Amino acid sequence: MGVVPTEKALQIARERNLDLVEVASTAVPPVCRLLDYGKYRYEQTKKERKARVTQKGGALKEIRVRPRVQDHDLETKIKTAKKFLADGDKVRFFVIFRGREITHPELGLKALQKVANDLKEMAGLDGTPSLEGRIMSVVFSPTSTKKIAKEQTAEVKMPEVKVKEEV
Repeated sequence: MGVVPTEKALQIARERNLDLVEVASTAVPPVCRLLDYGKYRYEQTKKERKARVTQKGGALKEIRVRPRVQDHDLETKIKTAKKFLADGDKVRFFVIFRGREITHPELGLKALQKVANDLKEMAGLDGTPSLEGRIMSVVFSPTSTKKIAKEQTAEVKMPEVKVKEEV
C-alpha cells in the first residue's frame, strides 16, 4: 500500500476488521502489516509446539568400566561415547571398584584420563573426576551446541508507516 500516515493505516485496518501489526520497527518508516493477529498468534504457537515436539533434549548416557579394563575394551567404550556425543547427549563415565581394587584409585583415574584424551576434540569435561564410595565418575558434554535465540519485540510509535496487506 506504500507509505501511509498512522491514523489512516489504523482506519483501513478497522474497516477491514484486521489488526495493524508492526513488522520492522527499525526501518524508516517502520513497516506494518494488516492481518488477523489472533490467527497469526495461533499459527505461531502451533509452530512452536511442533518445534518442541521434534526437538531432542540432551540426555545423560552412562558408560561403566572397571579400573583394570583392557585397552581394546576401553576403545570400544570410547567409540560408543563418541556416538552419544555426536547425537548431542552428555556422557558420564563410571569406574566401578570391586573388592580390593579401591586401594588403587590411580588405576581408575588413569582410565578416565585416557578417555578424556581420546574425547578432547569432541567433548569438554564437566568438573573433575569424583570418587563417591566405590564409584569414580566424570561427565563429558559435547562442545558443539546450538544456541536458540529468543525474539524480543518493542513498540515504537512513528507518524508514518509502510503498510503491506496480508489476510
